[in-house]
Amino acid sequence: MFKKLVTIVLVMLMSFLLAGCGGSSGGEEKKSAGGDGTYTIKIGSPVVETHPAHNGFLKFIELVEKNSNGKIKAELHANGVLGGDRELTEAVQMGTVTMTLSSTSPVANFEKSFYLFDLPFLFPDRETAYKVLDGPIGQKLLDNLASQGIKGLGYWENGFRHITNSKRSINKLEDIKGLKLRTMENQLHMAAWKQLGANPTPMAFGEVFTALQQGTVDGQENPLALIDSNKFYEANKYLTLSGHIYTPFVIMMNKKFFDELPQDLQKVVLDAVKEAGQYQRDLMKQQEEKSLKVIKDAGCVVNELPAEEKAKMVEALKPVYDKGAEMMGGRQLIDELMAEVEKVKK
Repeated sequence: MFKKLVTIVLVMLMSFLLAGCGGSSGGEEKKSAGGDGTYTIKIGSPVVETHPAHNGFLKFIELVEKNSNGKIKAELHANGVLGGDRELTEAVQMGTVTMTLSSTSPVANFEKSFYLFDLPFLFPDRETAYKVLDGPIGQKLLDNLASQGIKGLGYWENGFRHITNSKRSINKLEDIKGLKLRTMENQLHMAAWKQLGANPTPMAFGEVFTALQQGTVDGQENPLALIDSNKFYEANKYLTLSGHIYTPFVIMMNKKFFDELPQDLQKVVLDAVKEAGQYQRDLMKQQEEKSLKVIKDAGCVVNELPAEEKAKMVEALKPVYDKGAEMMGGRQLIDELMAEVEKVKK
């Protein structure tokens, strides 16, 4: 009995000693995806490989792997194979995916301050949008994501949204009435289209093409590059360049993963997002010109919404600003952004 007791005590002592010796390396393995001092960024992308955002991720991967001297590796899962905007944002929250991008509208379901970007006609042009997004207000919204377990890294270009449909050209406000338009699952977008007399139908992005083909909806609204890369013009023969909402892409990372990176590698990631973002923005400008040509060459009727009709839309949509303020808990952020827009325009 005594020998058995001694044996148990010795085994317990050895276990404690081994745990003490291995504690340091165990902690490193927890922080390092490979257990060898390297970190692997698992990127889930909802966009197709022909979209400039895909090239933005390829540039990001090139930069982080090079500038980290191989300490960061990245793998890209494109074409929405890991889910759409909402599913990927949830996956980043949980850490099953390290990094993703999403249009701002689905992000508002996680952090209400992002409803700001769902307000119509906020920015007169993309250059103004860039200055505001890359300034203090844009950073303020990125920082708000921390409470959701997400590190907001920056903004890439998604673009101004335009309307396509299978029924008619939209030359005046009245032409929108009665159209069954697919929208994102976003309260402000739906409220805006109802205010304009359309019949908004929320639907996951992956279902849109089939719904347009089958006539489940008459039309949809998206930036030109997405209309082109997803071939919506094959089902919708009318495109109206309305530019009614500007929705950037938000680049997001699991906060715990980012926080566990050494400071020098955090800088590598942030610098890569910024540089790849500038590259992607430039690509988007080129792509929009190409996309518009593709859409026209496919036989679509393309028109610009006249300025006077756009002014009518702005007036008609004022109640949506009130709803946005209510959803965000006040008008402060709206007023800050509008003041900043006026400032950077000068």
